[in-house]
Amino acid sequence: MKKAPIPKNEKDRLEAVKKLNILDTKPDQRFDRLTKRAVEELKVPISTISIIDKDREWFKSCQGVDNPEGPRSESFCGHAMLATEILIIEDTLKDSRFADNPQVLADPGIRFYAGIALHEKESRLPIGVFCIKDYKPRQLEPFEIALLMQLAKEAEREINQPFDVRPKNK
Repeated sequence: MKKAPIPKNEKDRLEAVKKLNILDTKPDQRFDRLTKRAVEELKVPISTISIIDKDREWFKSCQGVDNPEGPRSESFCGHAMLATEILIIEDTLKDSRFADNPQVLADPGIRFYAGIALHEKESRLPIGVFCIKDYKPRQLEPFEIALLMQLAKEAEREINQPFDVRPKNK
């Protein structure tokens, strides 16, 4: 498994994440409606809005996932966050970066992933990802890519708006 890369400007990127004051905040309907829409319209079992912290991937919103976070080193979103375009992995078992990833090998196993980086508006540094995942390989049609890009754009806009910053109950 290829661990999610750490960018050269990681210190500045983490400052951008911190500036947003989003980590460990309560669930928010503005984000949940976007991930729910992705699951329904793209017919996938999982959609998340992931914020990439120093050592973890934390989900501001998630559909189809029980844990609110996971290790950054194993995250697909840690790779997608640094992509200049949408990252699409049609079959994770055929991609050397992910074929032996615990999320792929565990039952039922992620076999498809698509994610788009989200940025902090002032620095334009990547802080997270809007993604979808499936348990079976698949290809996205152009209209599906367009919808995913639209949802990511809306998520990025919402992330850069003020919201309730009280920590969620742990």
